[in-house]
Amino acid sequence: MDESKVLHLGMLRAVLAILQWWGFNVSVIIMNKWIFQKLDFKFPLTVSCIHFVCSTVGAFVAIKFLKIKPLIEVKYQDRWRRIFPMSFVFCINIVLGNVSLRYIPVSFMQTIKSFTPATTVILQWLVWKKMFEWRIWASLVPIVGGILLTSITELSFNGLGFCAALLGCLATSTKTILAESLLHGYKFDSINTVYYMAPYATMILAIPAMLIEGAGVMNWIYTHQSIYSSLVIIFSSGILAFCLNFSIFYVIHSTTAVTFNVAGNMKVAVAVLVSWLIFRNPISAMNAFGCAVTLLGCTFYGYVRHRLSQQAAIPGMPRTPRTPRGRMEMIPIVNNKQDKA
Repeated sequence: MDESKVLHLGMLRAVLAILQWWGFNVSVIIMNKWIFQKLDFKFPLTVSCIHFVCSTVGAFVAIKFLKIKPLIEVKYQDRWRRIFPMSFVFCINIVLGNVSLRYIPVSFMQTIKSFTPATTVILQWLVWKKMFEWRIWASLVPIVGGILLTSITELSFNGLGFCAALLGCLATSTKTILAESLLHGYKFDSINTVYYMAPYATMILAIPAMLIEGAGVMNWIYTHQSIYSSLVIIFSSGILAFCLNFSIFYVIHSTTAVTFNVAGNMKVAVAVLVSWLIFRNPISAMNAFGCAVTLLGCTFYGYVRHRLSQQAAIPGMPRTPRTPRGRMEMIPIVNNKQDKA
């Protein structure tokens, strides 16, 4: 096969990878919003628990029966010392995402989630005392400005939903930062991550979900019309949540870091557009402009991070003299490829 055909096949593979990733991600978000708004199933803890159960079963089948990925063996003591804390933060992250979807539109929630790079940098600077190049800080300006503009002009603003989404960014950043230390020595992929973390997350969330939402769920089951079709939709969202994690493999192996970053931000735009077409939540011109500024800021951040990583990989490349070399942290620890639903 000549070089041009290989190039075209590679491009086709990248496009298909991005499209299926977009499809699963947007489907999970829209379906969760549909569950809360159209099915009147206003129980985010229970929805999150169902997602964890489906992910546990899916990861077990994928590794043990389908042999899609080899199982990464983890020592028993490391499971409680390393995996359990990560699962706790992982659980909080998913729950806060579903709580925010319960109260605010998908467009607003997705825009706030774009704030994650900024929270990661700020957390590492404040808590871990890590230093960053000025270009990293400069790339955060449009992200922060876009979030502020979007929040001020949001017509469907809800304080609880906004706080849940913002805390979700902090939880995502904390999970990403902790992964570097807690999972040191274990090269986890997405399926192995879900395989180990989802059972712990289910265990953590099951009792609070039953105590807080159990009575409401039972009342919904007895009073809701077309209960069987509604339950199919709810459990289908859990299956799609697992498929989203699985689809990340294809994207990682088919695209470059820059392409992945741009595609991730375009995915947010697609989710905003699709959610508006389905739910028709009001969006003002300034609100749309703020969302666009945020997404462009995230793209710029990804570009800066990629350039700095290339610079760090070149021997003898000079570093910024204003930053003490011993305390220099060229790029924050952010793994955007682990895009959990």
